[in-house]
Amino acid sequence: MADLEYDPEALTTGNIKTLLSWHSPSRPWKPRTRQFYIGAFVITALVSAILFLFSEYVLIFTAWALTFAAVALSSMKPADITHRISNQGITIGEKTFLWKELYDFYFKREFGEDVLHARTHALIPGELVITLGPLSKDHLRDTIVSYLPFRESVERGFIEKAGDWLARTFPLEK
Repeated sequence: MADLEYDPEALTTGNIKTLLSWHSPSRPWKPRTRQFYIGAFVITALVSAILFLFSEYVLIFTAWALTFAAVALSSMKPADITHRISNQGITIGEKTFLWKELYDFYFKREFGEDVLHARTHALIPGELVITLGPLSKDHLRDTIVSYLPFRESVERGFIEKAGDWLARTFPLEK
């Protein structure tokens, strides 16, 4: 299982103090059934047939490209990477985000596990999604709250609401 390192005095390297470090998957993931893949391809084929009647060939290509990307991401288990919280920011693998680049953070439950979402000031990436692995939500919140504001909940946008409606209305798996 993932190993967890925590030093209350903080591991010191120059001016950078590592407050918390752990290994966990790079993104939330759950294994999908055959029914999911068949449903995705059937829905894409139906949408493609409708778009073909309107001669929207670019949209047909886009629909198949998005379906391929969704299937590829759903079928490949994410790699384990190192996450690190320091006095300068959050490091995910080799990429570091400074505290001044981050806006706030909140927790969300995805695929049965707790996930940290840290929103950024920049449009891209917009939000960092970090799986907690063996780490407790309370412990991580206590570490980060002195650097970023914590939100109990964040209002979902139109795209998230529409995606939830589609998932409820046209479930790809049961």
